[in-house]
Amino acid sequence: MSDIPNDLKYTESHEWVRDNGDGTVTVGITDHAQDALGDLVFVEVPEVGAKLAAKDACAVVESVKAASDIYAPLEGEVVTVNEALDDAPETINSDPYGEGWIFQLKLAGDDAGAGLLDADAYQQVVEDDA
Repeated sequence: MSDIPNDLKYTESHEWVRDNGDGTVTVGITDHAQDALGDLVFVEVPEVGAKLAAKDACAVVESVKAASDIYAPLEGEVVTVNEALDDAPETINSDPYGEGWIFQLKLAGDDAGAGLLDADAYQQVVEDDA
């Protein structure tokens, strides 16, 4: 069973979003996504300063099984990336909601939850995928 924290928002493409309370959000991939991918061997993070529209492909995670695009959950500008993933991409496998975050966005709008799923709705997405 995948871990789905209640304090986060989610996308149907398996990204999670944490509202940092300062007009920025932190983005990563869910426990379900990292489990489906398997052992991660490479992460390509977006460039700081990149302006993203919601649903833009902006990063890539590669495992021994497959490569998968990561999509921007909301519109904004990349302000920080998790450079530690360069040397330790497996951090996403071991701590997807903590040290395994991928990037932070400064939101273009005010609503950090627009179009995102709550934990219960994301749980349904995971169950429908099974």
